[in-house]
Amino acid sequence: MRWLAIFLCKTVTEDIMSKDTGHDLSHRRPHSPPTAGPFLEYDLTKEVHELHEEPSWKNGQNTKTLVKYDNLRVLLTALKAKVRISEHKTEGRISVQIISGHLRMTASGRTFDLRPGSLLALDSGILHDVEALEDSAFLLTIAWPGRDGSAR
Repeated sequence: MRWLAIFLCKTVTEDIMSKDTGHDLSHRRPHSPPTAGPFLEYDLTKEVHELHEEPSWKNGQNTKTLVKYDNLRVLLTALKAKVRISEHKTEGRISVQIISGHLRMTASGRTFDLRPGSLLALDSGILHDVEALEDSAFLLTIAWPGRDGSAR
């Protein structure tokens, strides 16, 4: 009976997390570092390289959660050229910071041309889409005001 409770808890958590981030959780990384704590530090160049080395990259898109608190997520995403993430929205406010490559995002009737060093912030509930004009990597930050902020 205990194994059933653990399985159900894991399944419900994965379902909630996939809805929060919009990402498939079936791909698990062995020995992933912690994503919550008093401080977290990353070498983004190394992290992007590792995303490109994983089997998921063959599909044109790969994402890794770097930071995961109840009220904040930071995801590193790599997209191959010509890959498009269709129009969607998030419940939280987002920022997109370009690490490498060239992205085009549309939101609220505007088109944003994003290159390394660019940062775009969108309020919650704003429909937007993303297109990689060349192989690209970006940080997606999602913040949910009002959540208690403790680690899950």
